[in-house]
Amino acid sequence: MEAARIPAFLLLLLAGVIWSRAQLGAEAAGTTVFTLRNNCTHAIWPATLSGNSAAAIGGGGFELAAGATVSFPGPTGWSGRFWARTGCVASGASTLACATGDCGGAVSCSLGGAPPVTLAEFTLGGADGKDFYDVSLVDGYNVGIGVVATGAKVNSSTCGYAGCVADVNALCPAELQVTGKEGDLEGKTVACRSACEAFGTPEYCCTGAHGGPDSCGPTKYSKLFKAACPAAYSYAYDDATSTFTCGAGAQYLITFCPAQ
Repeated sequence: MEAARIPAFLLLLLAGVIWSRAQLGAEAAGTTVFTLRNNCTHAIWPATLSGNSAAAIGGGGFELAAGATVSFPGPTGWSGRFWARTGCVASGASTLACATGDCGGAVSCSLGGAPPVTLAEFTLGGADGKDFYDVSLVDGYNVGIGVVATGAKVNSSTCGYAGCVADVNALCPAELQVTGKEGDLEGKTVACRSACEAFGTPEYCCTGAHGGPDSCGPTKYSKLFKAACPAAYSYAYDDATSTFTCGAGAQYLITFCPAQ
């Protein structure tokens, strides 16, 4: 006898209840949980990379369908970054070629994403036990990312929204545009380079004689990024309006393509 099928809306409701209980349990235990949501109209391959000796969280990378959500814990003291890979084609269980954000052709990343790529960066339990986070366009832009801190202990006055909601690809100057080369992406703007990557000069890269905050200021290109995304890093020394902090116990929702 065939088992009765559970309606789809009940499965979604059950998944929401399980996720909420998991979040509450994690908060009670003092564990940080990262929740990644794909709000894009197409599948992406989120990637994670540890900036310290900690193991890669989330397995280092995976596929996330349009509209899907996944959660996993981040250990205290973890430091690292998240980004989205787009236009990806898998050629095996562990190999992946992506139009943007590729990390050396691997599904599980042990290298950073090839620029241009939008980054969400975190340090958990840093100075004074606080979390530090930001969304950065210093390496360019491929998709929008929004970061929201959640949880009973979140202070809304300091745990601000970090992110880039605007479609920077639609605003990208011709000299910074990266266009797709294959399939449905051919000829379309898939990413927007930073001026440093595009031109490689000290004033854009904050190097050499321009290697400090007093000698490296915003340029017409970083100002374009900042105007589009006020809550994101636009160049190397754009700290004042771009870095956010939260006390212990915060959970984080990272949304790709938050405006769609």
